Amino acid sequence: MAGCEFIEKCIFFHDQMDVMPSAAYIFKQVYCKGDNIGCARYIVAAALGREKVPRDLFPNMSEHAREIIAASAER
Repeated sequence: MAGCEFIEKCIFFHDQMDVMPSAAYIFKQVYCKGDNIGCARYIVAAALGREKVPRDLFPNMSEHAREIIAASAER
């Protein structure tokens, strides 16, 4: 896999994860360099656009990502 198309501008990794480098490394390996289809941030960005991804959405919160998308569709 070539890697996630959103990683270069992902504020989660370039902002919030600076204080947790070990966790950031694991998330990047699993979601950015692994199966980004399972990444909650990727799910929302692909469906609604990067600007709709909440700052506090962790990659492992895919259920919440689906809720965000469903709520957007209801509007």
